[in-house]
Amino acid sequence: MDLRLLQKPLKEQYRNDPNASQITLRAKGGQGDVPVTCSVDLGRAIYNAEAHKGVGGAGAGACSGDLLLGALAACAQITCQMVAAAMGIPTQRIEVTVEGDLDLRGTLGISKDVPVGFGGVRLHFNVAAPKATPEQMSALREKTEQYCVVMQTLMRPPKLQTEWVGHD
Repeated sequence: MDLRLLQKPLKEQYRNDPNASQITLRAKGGQGDVPVTCSVDLGRAIYNAEAHKGVGGAGAGACSGDLLLGALAACAQITCQMVAAAMGIPTQRIEVTVEGDLDLRGTLGISKDVPVGFGGVRLHFNVAAPKATPEQMSALREKTEQYCVVMQTLMRPPKLQTEWVGHD
């Protein structure tokens, strides 16, 4: 696959019409049969999610933390693959593993001193590119981290707005 050829008309379109580059992604949660499950509709696919076993879920499906880490892993994986392809770096393997640490006492409201959410997130890139120079590997890392949307969003969180609509 020639990534440059694939992206060329898109880049030209966005340069000529910056408004064409503006997109909005949407995910919609739907209530499950029990309070510990839901569905997530992404418009192109529907995923089932459930509360983590550590807070009362069955432990058989992905929890929201899994989905967040999975989104980061997918974005980092695809970004690294695309950057390597665009730079012409031949790779034998690219694998991204993401781990996040949670203290469930926060989410269960057991301790006010324990924050709700991930306390730390680690990405591990395993890249086998024996013909790449150290300079190419350094540039691959820099550009992957620069252009990974989910990584950049987590590093520089956007303003989050909430809206609640009640019905009688």
